Amino acid sequence: MLKYRLLTTLILIPLVVAALFLLPPSGFGLVVIAVSALAAWEWGQFAGLLTQAKRVTLAVLCTVGLLVLQYSLADLTHLTEKPQIVYLLWAGMLWWAAAILLVIAYPASASIWKSSVTLRVLFGFLTIVPFYCGMMVLRTQGYENNTYHGAWWLLYVMLLVWAADSGAYIFGRTLGKHKMAPKVSPGKTLEGLAGGLLTAALISWLFSKFAPVPVMPENLLLISAIVVIASVFGDLTESMFKRESGIKDSSQLIPGHGGVLDRVDSLTAAVPVFAGLVMLISSGFGL
Repeated sequence: MLKYRLLTTLILIPLVVAALFLLPPSGFGLVVIAVSALAAWEWGQFAGLLTQAKRVTLAVLCTVGLLVLQYSLADLTHLTEKPQIVYLLWAGMLWWAAAILLVIAYPASASIWKSSVTLRVLFGFLTIVPFYCGMMVLRTQGYENNTYHGAWWLLYVMLLVWAADSGAYIFGRTLGKHKMAPKVSPGKTLEGLAGGLLTAALISWLFSKFAPVPVMPENLLLISAIVVIASVFGDLTESMFKRESGIKDSSQLIPGHGGVLDRVDSLTAAVPVFAGLVMLISSGFGL
């Protein structure tokens, strides 16, 4: 299992970097739509769509909807000025605020999740569609002046989440005593969260020092801390839904890693929250 995990990681990392820096916004958007479609197919299990036909239908609807959204935009720059993108990012941030409450209140909150298939599908929509919007907002920032500007920001968010997750794991394993959400994910601790935040602060400082884009360190540090907390609850939210659905992995699409949602669960929260917070508390992506 470890061999497959390492091999898959070695293959996926260059592909992700190539997609970020080599594809134009339209091509990058199509890649994100493909990832989102697979995530929607996996979400069908969480929603209680147990037949392949229903899950494929959900994936197709997601694909068509995102294609319509992408091609409805006159251009793929200045996306933070496009009302449909802004509204969807707001919807995503509100959803993740609600998801935090669902995790904190679990298992009492499970009654909400179980109440309606339509509601579970809506939760999937609020997870996947704002993720697409956030990915596109980040990738296309400053594109007309520097085609790599947005790619660096998106790479930063990914590195931030992955590094914070590693820091949380190390601190949690060595120092963890106080469970963060024991009924959802017994392995996560408050000490691990603190370790993740410290690691995030280091990544934020390094990026502000060495990244080839303008940065205001204070703004970046604040936004990064909030994003890391959101990413942790993104992971916990998927764990909660898998627990309620009786599922260990969202699928077996990625050898050694489980499914697409298992790999991007933290990013589905981190990316739209990062993009949304920049709109709210910063003058722009100069931070």
